[in-house]
Amino acid sequence: MLTYEGGRAVYLINVSIDVKIKMDFSIILHLFIIFLIILLFKVKGGVEMIIKPKFRGPICIMSHPEGCEQNVLDQINYAKEHKIDNGPKKVLVIGSSTGYGLASRIISTFSAGAETIGVFYERPAVKNRTASAGWYNTVAFDKAAKESGYYSRSINGDAFSEELKRETIELIKKDWGKVDLIIYSLAAPRRIHPITGETYSSVIKPIGKPFVGKTIDFHDHKVTDVVLEPASELEIAQTVAVMGGEDWEMWIDALKEADVLAEKATTVAYSYIGPEVTHAIYRSGTIGRAKDHLEDTAIKISERISHIGGRAFVSVNKAVVTQASLAIPAVPLYISILYKVMKEKELHEDCIEQIYRLYKDWLYADKLILDNQGRIRVDDWEMREDVQEEVLQLWNEVNSDNVNELSDIDGFAKDFFKLFGFGIDSINYNQEINQEVEIPNIINKI
Repeated sequence: MLTYEGGRAVYLINVSIDVKIKMDFSIILHLFIIFLIILLFKVKGGVEMIIKPKFRGPICIMSHPEGCEQNVLDQINYAKEHKIDNGPKKVLVIGSSTGYGLASRIISTFSAGAETIGVFYERPAVKNRTASAGWYNTVAFDKAAKESGYYSRSINGDAFSEELKRETIELIKKDWGKVDLIIYSLAAPRRIHPITGETYSSVIKPIGKPFVGKTIDFHDHKVTDVVLEPASELEIAQTVAVMGGEDWEMWIDALKEADVLAEKATTVAYSYIGPEVTHAIYRSGTIGRAKDHLEDTAIKISERISHIGGRAFVSVNKAVVTQASLAIPAVPLYISILYKVMKEKELHEDCIEQIYRLYKDWLYADKLILDNQGRIRVDDWEMREDVQEEVLQLWNEVNSDNVNELSDIDGFAKDFFKLFGFGIDSINYNQEINQEVEIPNIINKI
């Protein structure tokens, strides 16, 4: 009830029987103004903050939106200068927000002029926590694509689920009709099976006997020995369920059943082999067992889409720095030595150069050359005999005292931080920025 006391408007509010509280009308007005200010900040995207790298174990949990944008723009500028004739027109990239998947989306659009749909699982910013790097990468890609007049749509959610497959197919039917290239570049630690509901978790372990080898902490440059016990049969099976070819096959089956595969459609999944020094923990370990399954799946998929002239390939790519690199023993040290050798021989490539060669020299070349197991080998320069001989020699000699001389550990660290938008010369990291950035027209299923 509104009344007046001493010339001021005052509300009397019943709190309980026979109890009243007087509230000054001016206080209510001030509270309302504060509410509007908070709402205005929310609409504009939140409070600005200074963003620095922060780690939880081997994983960097903070990302810089402007740094990620610059990283994406650098790759886009490379793609614009390296055109591909007779390339794909409608490209679905499953796992499109980082690494080789992101590079595939960039090359498809800015080298080949294709329209793209990207599928990924990324985290938007919340309060004082930044979004994931893949979220910011997609913001940057989408902005650049639209500014250049290219179609770009993104779907965020569990790519292993039937729901996301249906959502993607509906979008293809609505906007494209057919898709002619499907890139499968998922990398996930776990998977919920869409039919059984069972949750599988992958592990990075050797098979049969313990792994004993060198590794490095890139923060302090200490080279140490590491021992990993072998995986159980259950761990092997679960890793294959997460990282093998079953989900890739499910995607292609769903697209085929929905009749959205174009004539002569191509699908490619990415893999890695690497040198003998990492085989025990990688290619001969649990991950390698999953990669074997992935390669077997390519043969099955090719048979299933042969009636439309379709093709399925596994592309074995070069070792590059990824968000998961620090979690695999021996790999950071191997990559650091490999970088030194390949840079000295002027053979070094990052994801964007690798995918450009994949498209230009294999997928859309006049002649497709495969290895004796039917795989595309874009790791050809890495696995050159002269490169691997030098890498092995340095591997045998490297220790904490000479690692800066015998490897490019600084280059590894720089590339790792760049994945999260840090360490880029043009960015002022002491400046407050808005971490809440939206992806326009995103279909968000999380």
